[in-house]
Amino acid sequence: MTHSLLSALHQASLISQSEIDRVQYEVRQHRTGIPEALIRTGVFSDRDLARHLANLFSLPVADVHQFDYQALCQQLAIRPLIERHRILPLAIDNDVLTLGIADPTETSSLDECRFATGLTVQPLLLPLQQLENAIRRVYGQPLTSTLNMAPVSEQELAQLAEPSARTDTSPDDDDAPVSRYLNQLLLDAIRRQASDIHLEPFEQSCRIRFRCDGLLLIYASPPADLAVRLAARLKILARLNIAERRLPQDGRFRLTLNQSLTVDMRVSTLPAQWGEKIVLRLLDNNHIPLSLAHLGYTDAQRHAFEQALERPQGLILVTGPTGSGKTLSLYAGLSWLNQEHRNICTAEDPVEIQLPGINQLQINPAIGLNFSTALRTFLRQDPDVLMIGEIRDQETASMAVRAAQTGHLVLSTLHTNSAADTLTRLGHLGIAPYELGASVSLIIAQRLVRCLCQHCRQPAPIPPQMQNFPDIPPDIPATFYEAHPNGCEHCNQGYLGRTGLFELCTTDPLAATAENTFTITQTRVDGLSLEAAGIRLLCQGLTSLNELRRVLPTDPLTQFTGTAP
Repeated sequence: MTHSLLSALHQASLISQSEIDRVQYEVRQHRTGIPEALIRTGVFSDRDLARHLANLFSLPVADVHQFDYQALCQQLAIRPLIERHRILPLAIDNDVLTLGIADPTETSSLDECRFATGLTVQPLLLPLQQLENAIRRVYGQPLTSTLNMAPVSEQELAQLAEPSARTDTSPDDDDAPVSRYLNQLLLDAIRRQASDIHLEPFEQSCRIRFRCDGLLLIYASPPADLAVRLAARLKILARLNIAERRLPQDGRFRLTLNQSLTVDMRVSTLPAQWGEKIVLRLLDNNHIPLSLAHLGYTDAQRHAFEQALERPQGLILVTGPTGSGKTLSLYAGLSWLNQEHRNICTAEDPVEIQLPGINQLQINPAIGLNFSTALRTFLRQDPDVLMIGEIRDQETASMAVRAAQTGHLVLSTLHTNSAADTLTRLGHLGIAPYELGASVSLIIAQRLVRCLCQHCRQPAPIPPQMQNFPDIPPDIPATFYEAHPNGCEHCNQGYLGRTGLFELCTTDPLAATAENTFTITQTRVDGLSLEAAGIRLLCQGLTSLNELRRVLPTDPLTQFTGTAP
C-alpha cells in the first residue's frame, strides 16, 4: 500500500513508480519517515521537497529561525508527541498554535497536538533538516532515531521460546532475534526513562518489568524459555560466567545507541526457583540534570546549599531511604564545585555517573578497598573536596568528621528518615556531640515524589484540615488535584516524572556549655519540613495527597493538624 504522501507526489507527476519503490525500500530497511527517505534516496533535495509540498497542499514554507520555539516547547511539555511525529510548535497567537511540520498528510499529528494543548492548530511547512535540527536543539538527540533495528517478528519470537533453539554465545551477534529483542527491550526502557529493568522467570512465563518514577510496571510477559536466552545474552554482554547459575553475579556493560548517546547498564543476577532473576540498572548520563536549579529546591534552600558548598571545610550530609535521590543531590553539588583549581575525589559503590575532571573510585570490599580505606588514601592525595558514597560504620564516620575539621569539604549520605535523626545516628556511630557541632555544616533530608501528569490530572476536594495550615504562604493558591486512574497517552498512569522534597537544616556550633553537655541547635532553612514541602507541592497542583502519604514518614495532614484526616 502506497503512503498518501507518495501518492500525492505521484499524482502530480513529481515521482515515478520506480522511485516510489526505492523510497519504500528505504523506509523498510532503515525505519525512516517518508520525507527523510525521499531525501536520503536522492529523489528530492530538502528545499525542493518543501517547495513541492507547499505547492501541492497550499501551505507556506516557514523559516524556523524566525520563531522563539525553544521556550514554547518547554512551556507546552509535549516532548513525546513532538519526537514521535517530528513536529515543532513555533508560536501561539490568540489561542492558535502555529505548528511546523514536514509531512502534510500526517493529519493525526495535528489532531493529537490539538487535543494535548487545547489550541487550534495552524500548520506551516518546514524543511526537514531545519525541523530535525530544531528538535535536537531543544531536546538533544531524539531517542526515536538512536537505534535502527528491525523489529522481532511473531515467528522469530516463537522460535526464541523453543527449548531447542540455540543459545547465543557471541557478543558480536547483534543480528540474532534474541539480540534484537533485547535491544528493543532496552531502547523501550530508555524511552520510558526507566531506572531499572527486572527479568523474572516463573514456571510458565517470564515477567519483564520497568521501574518508572519509582514504581514497577509490567512491560511484557514472554514465554518462560525466553528468559534463559535473555539471561545468557545479558551475561555475555556483562562478561559474566554464563555456565554459573547457582551463585549471584554482578557486572556491567555499555549500550551504544549512536555516536553521541551511550547508556551504562549494571547487571545483577540472582538464582531463583525457576531460573536466574536479572535486574539491570540503567545509568543514563545523557539526561540527568546535574544542576541544583533543576532538583526542586526552593530559592532559599538552594542558596543555603551553595553557601555550604562555598565553605572551605565542613561536612554536608544528604539523608533519606534508598531511592530518594541522595546520590543525584551529591552529584549536583560536585558538579557545582567542579572547577580546575579544586582537587575532588570520590569513593562510590558503584560509580553511577561519570563526571569529567573528578577522580572517582569504585570501592571493592572483596579486596579490602572500602570507604574508610579510600578516605584514608584520599587524605594523602592533597584533596580539596571529598565525597564518600555512604557512611556505614564507625571508622568511616570518624574519619569523615576528622577530615571536615582539618580543612576539607566532605559530602556523604546516611540512611535516616529525617534531618533530626541524622545527628542521633552519628552519635550512635561514636561521634561526640562537640565534634558534630564543629564539623556538620548542612543536613539535607529528601524524598522523591511523582508529579501529576498535567494533561490528565483531576480536581480533588480540599481536606477541611487545610484551613489550619499556617505554613502555606498566602501567595500559593490551595488547588488540589489527584491522578487520573487510567492515565492518558502522555503518562499511562496518571503521573509523569518526579521532583524532590527537601528539608535542610543548619547546625549551631555555639550551643555548647561544656564538652560533656553539648547540645546542637538545628535551624530549618526556609522553615520547611519534608511534610510542609510536600504540602506546598500539593497546593501548587504538582502532586497528590496519596503520593505524599506514600513517600513521607508521617501523614502530611497530621503533621499540621495533630489529628488524622
